[in-house]
Amino acid sequence: MSSKLRYRGRIAQIGIYLGKLFRMFIYQNDWKVLPMAALIAGLVTFAVGNNIFKTQEGTLSGCFSLVCVCVWNGFFNSIQVVCRERPIIKREHRAGMHISSYLAAHMIYQMFLCVLQTAILIGVCRMANMQFPEKGLVTGNFTIDLAISLFLITYVSDILSLAISCLVHNTTTAMTVMPFMLIFQLIFSGGLIPLEGFAQKLTNLTITKWGLNNLCTLGDYNSQGMVTLWNTVWKFREMEIEGTKPIKLFTDEILRKNMLDQVLLDSGKYNTVADYTYAPATIYTCWRNMVIIMVIAAVVSVLLLKSVDKDRR
Repeated sequence: MSSKLRYRGRIAQIGIYLGKLFRMFIYQNDWKVLPMAALIAGLVTFAVGNNIFKTQEGTLSGCFSLVCVCVWNGFFNSIQVVCRERPIIKREHRAGMHISSYLAAHMIYQMFLCVLQTAILIGVCRMANMQFPEKGLVTGNFTIDLAISLFLITYVSDILSLAISCLVHNTTTAMTVMPFMLIFQLIFSGGLIPLEGFAQKLTNLTITKWGLNNLCTLGDYNSQGMVTLWNTVWKFREMEIEGTKPIKLFTDEILRKNMLDQVLLDSGKYNTVADYTYAPATIYTCWRNMVIIMVIAAVVSVLLLKSVDKDRR
């Protein structure tokens, strides 16, 4: 292949490497990432339950789970793709291969994988009877809005993982680094673990923060009821004060008057999150920031891989 690449331009080289990647997809079992994505999606949708997009707690945990699926898929797609063939890259680069063409081919191929994984994830959610809102905030169709968001989360994670694959020199190191990257993304998502000070500022660097903000906004988190307060109060129903059970009387009265839904909605009003403001501008901000992370990761990938000739192995 080196002799073929010597006199080819950048665009032609992209086509050559794309052909190679798609042949690997078919003949070297790279397609196995797709059933794995389906399995992970199935496990997560089973665990999430039916409360996503119905209650604040269900929406937060469900959206966080979907973001985790996307990040995992993206990381797993590309964490080894460059480092596993670093000696080949070194040889072909010296023969005339353009690093930018090589990585552009990978980015196009990874986009193909991420589109398929997004379709699989949404399909599994539908098969699990996950109830989506009827109206989409950006396009007017919630499924389309969700698909764009899930694709972006997956693809940006994929390109970030591609940069890591360009940084490390072997697959063992790549698979050692990946868990730390996942842990960083999960801890600093800013959703489930309360963070303050500098730790809070670090969330701006994570894909998970913008992905979670994105999905919770699409699900209209702030307009939903919060069940935690009611569930906590319910646990104290049998508590006696001077021979009476005031909490039991209070909760029974709410149920008798069919006011539970209103109580949950009122509780939710005191638990709104500014980052989940239901407006197109919120979605555009999330999409923009994820694209910025992707562009930075792509540029870093090129810069890192240009040093391949300095390898001493």
